[in-house]
Amino acid sequence: MLAILAPGQGSQKPGFLTPWIDDRAAASRLREWSDLIGLDLVRLGTEADQDEITDTANTQPLLVAAGLLAAERLLADPAFDGAAVAGHSVGELTALAIAGVLTPEAAVRLAAVRGREMAAACNIEPTTMAAVLGGVEDEVLAAIESAGAWPANRNGAGQIVAAGPVAAIEKLAATPPEKARIITLKVAGAFHTPHMAPAQEALEAVAADIETADPVRTLLSNRDGKPVTTGAAALQQLVAQVTSPVRWDACMSTLGELGVTAVVELPPAGTLTGLAKRALKGVERLNVNTPDDLAAAAELASNEGVE
Repeated sequence: MLAILAPGQGSQKPGFLTPWIDDRAAASRLREWSDLIGLDLVRLGTEADQDEITDTANTQPLLVAAGLLAAERLLADPAFDGAAVAGHSVGELTALAIAGVLTPEAAVRLAAVRGREMAAACNIEPTTMAAVLGGVEDEVLAAIESAGAWPANRNGAGQIVAAGPVAAIEKLAATPPEKARIITLKVAGAFHTPHMAPAQEALEAVAADIETADPVRTLLSNRDGKPVTTGAAALQQLVAQVTSPVRWDACMSTLGELGVTAVVELPPAGTLTGLAKRALKGVERLNVNTPDDLAAAAELASNEGVE
């Protein structure tokens, strides 16, 4: 079985959409979505510098648009019909569109709202995040709580991302758990914690008017890594995830239980296949970063469908 993975914030790089713009249909699609949300996604994905594409309000719709550009081409091949799908953080919006829960337009629109409102929430008080690498999981979680922070991303493969007030993250870094290393991240604030409550409320208000359909393929939730069976539940869980930890470790565990033997990561790819390399031993991995990678992805999907 094959799985399609959609990355989240932090995976973006300046100019990463440049190879896609030579495709007239892709460029046209990006311009349509740009007009929909009032952001120039073409310029952001091709000309903007690191600071501009790291701005949460820009990053989130840009990542969803990038993933959907590649996914629309992949899914034209029936070899992908049986693929499972999962997205990390804002990548869940990409995953919901791939699963048929949302239209691409709804996914991009919600990503723009989510990014804008999370950026605004970051300005309320100084907060940040830090990766905790290694250590014993229970001890790491206890240390994060003791410092006054939250485990925002439980990524598996010995990586937990803590988030909270700057003082709490500084305390954690000063007294790290045994055999653990702390790396402070350059982010705008404490995503996936109660600090994002205003953003969740704003997203919930917009989501209330969005029509959903039930998933047409296996769709995993960041809440607990389990498959979601209705469109309404998928969207509700996605909205609630703004203030809740991303359980990517649970998603990878479920991929293993489903018998997934290959994963394809959408652009900008590399982060999730890197985690899969450590957590899903023996699983074949392929990164789609340019249109040139589509043929290899199609071949992999075709081989996965051979009994």
